[in-house]
Amino acid sequence: MNKINYQKELDKIIEQNVREDRVPSLLLHSCCAPCSSYTIEYLSQYFKITVLYYNPNISLKSEYEKRKSEQLRLIDEMKTKYPVSFIDCDYDYDEFLNIAKGYEACKEGGERCFRCYRLRLERTSILAKNNAFDFFCTTLSISPLKNSQKINEIGFELEKKYGIGCRQILRKKRATSAQLCFPRNIIFIAKIFAAVHFLRRKVLKIKSELIIINTLINDFLE
Repeated sequence: MNKINYQKELDKIIEQNVREDRVPSLLLHSCCAPCSSYTIEYLSQYFKITVLYYNPNISLKSEYEKRKSEQLRLIDEMKTKYPVSFIDCDYDYDEFLNIAKGYEACKEGGERCFRCYRLRLERTSILAKNNAFDFFCTTLSISPLKNSQKINEIGFELEKKYGIGCRQILRKKRATSAQLCFPRNIIFIAKIFAAVHFLRRKVLKIKSELIIINTLINDFLE
């Protein structure tokens, strides 16, 4: 089976819109400012973009607010052909915990992450449909740490479910290279904070087990 060249698919859409003198609306889910930087720069030449900041997987509210602030600063400082709007879904970590329940022990990049992809993409597709956007997409597939094949699979499934166009529109290498002017540690921090809750739980569990073992040893020695 031949792989789909998503860049060529996007080029076809852009060429058609240019011929028709049309500028479609696009709801762009963003995981963080660095991953959205090239995406916004490139797509804002051809789409009217609204950035959706919906990332309930971040375990600390303070970190969530810092990353949201950087996203807003990026949008404010970028010079784009068409204005870029912003929507914040507000912080609700419980939404992530609910979909992660039963998958706490999964490794990073496994089923828990796939459920998180779906959570964010489904919210994006629903908002896109309810607000009459022409397309929706996400920056999640930009990161080399994310499973773009799974993200595409979920996106196209939601496209059929809600009847609104989903496009995986950028090649990883091109977009990642364009991000090099941004601090790479921001992307790394984004990965860490997504899983820190479960790491903390494992540490506390081990600590609790060690306390029990130490108590049993002391009782035996006495």
